[in-house]
Amino acid sequence: MTNNLVHLNQENFEKEIMKSELPVIVDFWAEWCGPCRMMGPVFEQLSSEYEKKLKFAKLNTEEQPELAGKFRIMGIPSLVITKDGKEVDRIVGFAPANVLRQKIDSIIGSI
Repeated sequence: MTNNLVHLNQENFEKEIMKSELPVIVDFWAEWCGPCRMMGPVFEQLSSEYEKKLKFAKLNTEEQPELAGKFRIMGIPSLVITKDGKEVDRIVGFAPANVLRQKIDSIIGSI
């Protein structure tokens, strides 16, 4: 796990999302979700590629349903990109690393 990947909970949400100097991409996932488990290694790999450009965070929707509710998560995996604590875009469903990288580059290029 890189230091560019944080696990979110009620205690660190404000600091890691709302007060982050970098844009943040949050992986909303659950243990029972097959596509979420496939996304995990891809998300970790990309987190090391985007150090100093984008912070990566994971939020277990089963453990933190109220935080998932704040972002109106309807399906998982959902990747939500925030800047200054506000959602700027989202990616829903599993995507391989090369597709995800293209989407992330496009999104962070526009913010």
